[in-house]
Amino acid sequence: MKNFISFVVLIIIIIAGIYFFNQSKVPAPEAVNPNPNTEAQVATTTTEGNLPAEEGAEIVIGKSVEGREIKAYNFGTGDTRILLIGGIHGGYSWNTSSVMFEALDYFKANPDAIPSNIKITIIPVLNPDGLQNATGKDGRFTKADVSTSQDVLIASRFNANKVDLSRNFDCDWKSVGVWQTRQVSGGKTVFSEPESVAIKQYVESHDIKAIVAWYSAAGGVYASECGEGISPETKKITETFAKASGYPAHETFDFYVTNGDMVNWFAMKKIPATSVLLTNHTDVEWDKNKKGIEALIKLYTK
Repeated sequence: MKNFISFVVLIIIIIAGIYFFNQSKVPAPEAVNPNPNTEAQVATTTTEGNLPAEEGAEIVIGKSVEGREIKAYNFGTGDTRILLIGGIHGGYSWNTSSVMFEALDYFKANPDAIPSNIKITIIPVLNPDGLQNATGKDGRFTKADVSTSQDVLIASRFNANKVDLSRNFDCDWKSVGVWQTRQVSGGKTVFSEPESVAIKQYVESHDIKAIVAWYSAAGGVYASECGEGISPETKKITETFAKASGYPAHETFDFYVTNGDMVNWFAMKKIPATSVLLTNHTDVEWDKNKKGIEALIKLYTK
């Protein structure tokens, strides 16, 4: 009898051991996320595009033939946007990009210079491949970086496809354009180049009140038009910039025909636009251009 009871107790102990051993192997229930979409929401609400833009932060509006970024910088929070463009002719007109870098530094250091209703957008280098060809730098450079070879500087006027970008826009465009006494490529088709497409898309997707583009070299401010005459607003910004800067104002650029010109295309799009041609290819003339920019800002200040 004792042996039977001992046997039963042993069986019970064995069964109990097996039960508790199996229980210890059962995984604990997973913690329940009360909002299963939280992680996905964080991923979508913290993307760069949804974060508030830092004053003067870089915005990439496109890429060059060789894949270099074309960057824009915004200053101010107003609804009246003034667009400033340099470097369409790359290293040949490297001082136009230097003017824009001076403007970047000025507005970063003086944010109060922009009234509450104004937004300034600066594109320092529209032809980054051409600029890199002359300076060996992507982006910022010094005067000492610029090649002294005239052949290199002339070649650096064009993009990597050897197209003159200011002959690639849809205003009296031709596949073969003119620069001084030379024939230059206007591209295989209008807007065939990624750099001109970048500025086209940017302009068409933003409400821009006025545009100033820098070139070199003739020492003047030139109004824009595309077959319909100079608009009153274009005439006003041209004269305003010229008077403040000290450059002479001109209604037309009549040194040679400029088919496919960028600034004239802006005029075709009904955007007041003017070209500032620096006096030469080596001086930045920041003080003069700063006065012109400030006068333009004042013109649009409410």
